[in-house]
Amino acid sequence: MSHLVAPSILSADFGNLQRDVEMVNASKAQWFHVDIMDGVFVPNISFGFPVLKAIQKHAKKPLDVHLMIVEPDKYITEFKNAGAHVLTVHYETCPHLHRTIQAIKAAGMKAGVALNPHTPVEVLNELLLDIDLVCLMSVNPGFGGQKFIENTYRKVTRLKEMITAHTANTLIEIDGGVDLNNYAKLIHTGANVLVAGNTVFSSANPTQTIEQLVIG
Repeated sequence: MSHLVAPSILSADFGNLQRDVEMVNASKAQWFHVDIMDGVFVPNISFGFPVLKAIQKHAKKPLDVHLMIVEPDKYITEFKNAGAHVLTVHYETCPHLHRTIQAIKAAGMKAGVALNPHTPVEVLNELLLDIDLVCLMSVNPGFGGQKFIENTYRKVTRLKEMITAHTANTLIEIDGGVDLNNYAKLIHTGANVLVAGNTVFSSANPTQTIEQLVIG
C-alpha cells in the first residue's frame, strides 16, 4: 500500500481553524492527526471535545486521534461520538492494554497504540494481531517542533520485522519531527503513516508541502 500523510492540527492556526481544516480537505493528505493532551501524562494541554467536534464538523477525511492522557478508558465512547475514526492510546498509560484495545474496537474505531521514544517495540509483540496502528513517537510527546530522534529508524525496522513475523496488517505511524529531509527514508524503512505538523503548517505553501510528502 502507499503511505498516508496526516497533518497535525496541533500546529494549525487556531484563530483560523476552519480555514486550515479546509486546506487539508483540499490537499492530498489522507487523514487529520489530532493530539489530545491533559497536562498530566505530558507537560502540555491541547484541546478537548468541543474543539474536536468543531474539527469533525468541517473535516472530510478521517480523524486520527492521539490520546496523550491518563486513564483513556474513561473517554473512549466520547471520542467516538466526537468523530474519531482511529483512536490511539499510549502503552505507558494502559495497565490493561488488551482490554483497552478491545474497548476501542467495540466502539467502532480502529485501535492504535503509541510508544514513547524510550519504550521498546518488543512490548507489543503479543498484541500486534489486535492492533491496527502503532504510533512511534520520534520526539518526546507534548510539544510540536522538536528535533527528530534518529533511533526511530531502528525501531521502525524492528517493528516491521515483528509485524511481518506475525503476518499482521498493523500500520506503522511516525509522529514528531517528520520533514522533507527524513520522510523518504522513513517510508523506505517501513513507515505507513507520516504525521507532519510544523512542516506543513509553517510552510509558505502547505498544500504543496503535503503533496511532496504524499507523492515524493
